[in-house]
Amino acid sequence: MSSTTKIAIGADHAGFEYKEMLKEMLTGLAYEVKDYGTHSAASVDYPDFAHPVAEAVESNASDFGVLVCGSANGVAITANKHQQIRAAICWAKEIAALARQHNNANVICVPARFVSEDLAKEMVQTFLNTAFEGGRHGDRVEKIAC
Repeated sequence: MSSTTKIAIGADHAGFEYKEMLKEMLTGLAYEVKDYGTHSAASVDYPDFAHPVAEAVESNASDFGVLVCGSANGVAITANKHQQIRAAICWAKEIAALARQHNNANVICVPARFVSEDLAKEMVQTFLNTAFEGGRHGDRVEKIAC
């Protein structure tokens, strides 16, 4: 991805530390990062951060989204309520690559309680640097929205 790629990032309290670590990594790699919170480890509700990230991607204010919570389920469910969002829960680099290659996912959801910091970094970089294959996968992706 180019250095002008815009990333929307958000997390709940369980994902706060990983969000901060990923934000630092992405900024260091010259991505333009917009942080939608949370801004502390105090208990919060994940939809309050997943919706703004999804809205930023859906409106093209950001190219991709990164969401983090304990299991990644809450943020993924919330983000996927948005018609133009394809949020993928990833727990391995291969899953992150396939989410982009086959599903044209535009939001990666990281389960902070189940992956290491190093794996989270690798998955996000893999996600951002993997292209959508199109073709038969494009036909399938076109059938997703209701």
